[in-house]
Amino acid sequence: MKDHILIQAGYFDPAACDIDAFIALIEQQTSQGDVPMAADIQANIPIYDIPSLAGSLGDAHSRRLLMTEWASVLMSGAGVLVLRNAYSDTTAIDTASDVFTRIIADEKAGSSGGGDHFAAAGANDRIWNSLQKLCRAAPDVHLAYFANPAIAAICEAWLGPNYQMSAQVNLVHPGGPAQQAHRDYHLGFQTAEISASYPAQVHLLSPALTLQGAIAHCDMPVQSGPTKLLPFSQAFTSGYAGWRREDFRAVFEDRHVQLPLRKGDAVFFNPALFHAAGANTTSDIHRMANLLQVSSAFGRAMETIDRNAMCKWVYPHAQTAVAERSLSKAELHAAIAATAEGYSFPTNLDRDPPKGGLAPETQQAFLLRALSEDMGADTFEARLDEMAARQTA
Repeated sequence: MKDHILIQAGYFDPAACDIDAFIALIEQQTSQGDVPMAADIQANIPIYDIPSLAGSLGDAHSRRLLMTEWASVLMSGAGVLVLRNAYSDTTAIDTASDVFTRIIADEKAGSSGGGDHFAAAGANDRIWNSLQKLCRAAPDVHLAYFANPAIAAICEAWLGPNYQMSAQVNLVHPGGPAQQAHRDYHLGFQTAEISASYPAQVHLLSPALTLQGAIAHCDMPVQSGPTKLLPFSQAFTSGYAGWRREDFRAVFEDRHVQLPLRKGDAVFFNPALFHAAGANTTSDIHRMANLLQVSSAFGRAMETIDRNAMCKWVYPHAQTAVAERSLSKAELHAAIAATAEGYSFPTNLDRDPPKGGLAPETQQAFLLRALSEDMGADTFEARLDEMAARQTA
């Protein structure tokens, strides 16, 4: 009922999130009748044995039935599923791991490696844009690695065709601590204040724009810290408002589940699922996963626009408007919203890491800051070009 009231009001208020309703939601159970094509159910999470589903994946009608079941799990079921033996032959995994290990060493030597959004510094090694870096370093390995019909099917099941793949390697060393519970991209990467500024329908639609996945590059017993998951939590409509609250995080820590994974397994989940990487309490397992962050083809504007040039053209006129007070604050903000890029992504996270949060400064925020500081036009244009260079792959 409270969620209904919040939606009617148009926005989600963290203080109004109903913890009792959340607990009732996550107490649901997954039955075999819900997931008839699953080989097993563990801790409410359906497990799909990919080698045994090869025939289904190769037949158009059966593939669509399987994808329909997967979409149902992600939307209204557990919110998470495991593709057991997604790589029955792990040769591509091993060769990719070798390439990733070299990339990590090279980036450390050059001090170009990026930090993690949710992990403490030094707890892990991260390769941003492992998709492109693998393709550049070993295009033959990249080709073999992503020649995986099961992964293509789960991406299409949630996002439809023409999805956009991206990936980041996370290598968590022995002793690496657990993450805090969170939801994921898009709204999960915003500050609480920015997230709250988006209306309720955006909170409800945002999870349909992305799919989260992880490919296990080594065996991951629970002690090594595979992802902590809270089945059914993705269905809590105001969860992007509530996940930072300590009572919600306490419920997560009390109720979460972890599944051991084997090398070549893959786990996929709705980005709204409450989750967190676990602690690596082993002394000898360096837990490597390639994290897939897959986006809908529809997350794009209709036209190609050079907003960098637009900002340069408009800036001196905006300075004059500020000096002469010919535009109100609301009018100025409206004009800038139509001119400058208001979102931090996509970007190159090696060169453009988050500052003071989960997302880098946006072009809009920089333009407004430059106006408030009365930055000279030449300096503004130079720094704008530097920003654009940092964002380029």
